[in-house]
Amino acid sequence: MERTVKYILFLLMIFILAGASPVFASDELLLSTLITPQNVDFSICTRTYILPVEKLFYMAIASVNANNFQIDEIQSKTGYILFTAVNKQYLASIVQVDSKHSMLKITPANNNYFFPPGVVLNFFRYIDLYGATPLVELNKV
Repeated sequence: MERTVKYILFLLMIFILAGASPVFASDELLLSTLITPQNVDFSICTRTYILPVEKLFYMAIASVNANNFQIDEIQSKTGYILFTAVNKQYLASIVQVDSKHSMLKITPANNNYFFPPGVVLNFFRYIDLYGATPLVELNKV
């Protein structure tokens, strides 16, 4: 009897100690978090790049195409792209900060920040991956 009580207490202590061990979450967002509409902070929607404004504009167009979003309107002079993703319109504005830096801001067209954050994060991820490649002029035929 005494031996079984000690055995049960021993198992109980093991369960308590195992439950008290620290658990670390991954830094990556889960897929369900990226595609579930939620309130998105404005700071997530803006990012400054060490790219000239022209290159960032072309990278933004390439990002829209790579993410299979539908381009509704492009204004190269003012530097904005109006596109549709997940049945909602977004405005990508490119602004020159100085000669080497430019800023990209992606906001919903209706100013309702309840949308899936994966739209903005995937947009920025493409530019982060391919933005360092140099622009090359093609020979005229």
